[in-house]
Amino acid sequence: MAFKFLEKLSLDFSELLNDKDECNVIIEVGQEENKKTFAAHSAVLRYRSPYFKKELLNTVPNDDNNKIISMTNISAQIFEIILKYIYGGIVDTENMDNRTIYDFMVVANELEFEELSEKLENHLIESKASWLRTHFTFVYHSIFKHKFKNLEKFCNDIVVKHPSIIFESSEFTSLHESVLTSILKRDDLQMKESEVWDYLIKWGTAQNPTLPAKLEEWSDENMMTLKATLQKCLPLIRYFHIPNSDVVYKIKPYKKILDKKLWNDLKQHLMLPDHPVESIILPPRLVLKQELPSRAVELFSTMINEEHALMISSWIDNRPTSYSSGNNPYEFQLILRGSKDGFAPRTFWDICDGQANTIVVTKVKGTDKIIGGFNPLAWDKTGKKWMKTNKSFMFSFEDGNIQNSILSRVKKENMALWYPNQKDNYGPIFGRDEFSMRSDVSDFTRDGLSWCNNSNFNCYEIPIRTTKDRFSIVDFEVFRVT
Repeated sequence: MAFKFLEKLSLDFSELLNDKDECNVIIEVGQEENKKTFAAHSAVLRYRSPYFKKELLNTVPNDDNNKIISMTNISAQIFEIILKYIYGGIVDTENMDNRTIYDFMVVANELEFEELSEKLENHLIESKASWLRTHFTFVYHSIFKHKFKNLEKFCNDIVVKHPSIIFESSEFTSLHESVLTSILKRDDLQMKESEVWDYLIKWGTAQNPTLPAKLEEWSDENMMTLKATLQKCLPLIRYFHIPNSDVVYKIKPYKKILDKKLWNDLKQHLMLPDHPVESIILPPRLVLKQELPSRAVELFSTMINEEHALMISSWIDNRPTSYSSGNNPYEFQLILRGSKDGFAPRTFWDICDGQANTIVVTKVKGTDKIIGGFNPLAWDKTGKKWMKTNKSFMFSFEDGNIQNSILSRVKKENMALWYPNQKDNYGPIFGRDEFSMRSDVSDFTRDGLSWCNNSNFNCYEIPIRTTKDRFSIVDFEVFRVT
C-alpha cells in the first residue's frame, strides 16, 4: 500500500517559497510604478514549468550568479498567485474577483500550465457564466488568441442562438478571421444565409479601408483584394440555400470574388434547381427550437444580462431584494441599440420620442463600467423643459458586476430630467448633468463629452461615478419596460 502525504508536501514547498537563502532567480513583473521583483529557486521553476525551463536555459547569470527574468506584461498580483501555485500546487479563487480569475487563466495558459489553465477555464464556465455573458465581447475577442477551446464552444453556443450579440456589435469588424470562421462553420447559426453574406462583405471591406465606398467604382483589383481577404470565409457560405432574389441583388454584384465554377453552378441552380452541379453544396443551417420563452432569453442585450435586469426591475418597484427569474413582472423590450441604429443624439430622440418607462444603459469606453438610468416619463423631442418625477433613478455596475452596483434615486423631483433644446448634441440628461450623454460630432463613441457631473445641485442621492472626467461610450441601449 502506498501512503501519500501530499498535503504536508504542499505545505513544506509553500514554506520554501519564503526561504530566500537558496533563491537564485529574480523575476521582474509589471511596469514602472507597478513593477515588483520576486525571488525563486531555479530547480523548482524548471521542473514545474516548461516555460520557465526554456527561459532559464536561455538566460545568462549575472555577477551574483542570479538569473533575471523580466515579465512586464504580467501584474504583480497575478504572478504572486502563480508562484504560490508553482510551489504549493494550491489555488484559492474564493476571494478573487472574476476579472482576476480570467486574467489568471490567461497567464497560466501563456506560462504553459495546461492543467491549471483548463481548470480555471472550466471554473469560469461552470460558476461564472453570468460574468462571461456580461463581458461577452471582451471574452470573445480574447479567447481565440489563447486557444481556450471550452470557452470558444461556450461562446459560440451563445452566438449561434443570439447572433446579434456579435454581428450587431460595434466591434464586429474588428473580429479576428479565426473567430469569424469558427462561427460560419456552425450548422446551427440562427441567421438567414443572405444576412450572413451581408455581414461577411461588411467585415471584409472593413479590413481594407482603402476600398472605394461605392461598389460601382470598384476595379478588378479591388475585387481581388476582397477575395483574398475572404478566402477562408467564402467556402463556408451556404450559397445554394440563398433565395434567388438575394443571389441576384446581393451575390451577383460581388461575383468576381467567387470562383468561376461556383458562380456558373449558382446561375444554373437559379434556372434549373433540380439539376446536379459540380460545386460542393453545404447543408442548410438548422433552425433550432426555442428552448426558453421569448421573454426569458438572457441575451436580450449586449451589455447587461438577466441578473442585471432582475435587479433593475426590483429598483423600479423599490424592493429591498432582487426579483428572481420566476417572479419578475417586467419585460425589457429593446427599442434602440447604438451599434445597430446609430450613435447620434438626434437618433436617440427620434426613436425614443413618446416612449415612457425606459431604461438607458451605456458602457464607458476603456472600462467595463456600465452606467444607466430609469425614466418613467415619456421622452419628448419637442422643445426644452425640466421633467418632474419622484420615480426616476440612476445606477452603475462597476466591472459589470451586480455585487458592485450603485443606485441613486432622484431627490429633487422638479429637476429629475432635463429635455434639452440642442437635441443634435445631447441625448438623455438626468438631473444637472449627473448622467448626461453628449456629442458634438453626432457620435457618442467619438468625442468623449458624456459625463456624470458630481454637481452641488444634488438632484440625485449620490454620484454613480467617482470621477468627473468626461468619457465616450462603447455602445448604448434603450429598453421599454413593460
